[in-house]
Amino acid sequence: MDIYVEDGNIEKALKVLKRYIQREGILKDVKRKSFYEKPSERERRKARDARKRRLKAERRKQRYVRD
Repeated sequence: MDIYVEDGNIEKALKVLKRYIQREGILKDVKRKSFYEKPSERERRKARDARKRRLKAERRKQRYVRD
């Protein structure tokens, strides 16, 4: 990964870096992997995340459905 600073604009480069880290989920993974997670907790987390993704997709779908 390369972030280039154009015209000495460090603020913009930092903003691009933060956006990249957030979009890729890097910080979330680092926080999650900083401690041991029991297998049962991992299953619960995965189920919870899957449910959140499913509900989010349903909400997006509802936006385009005409009544």
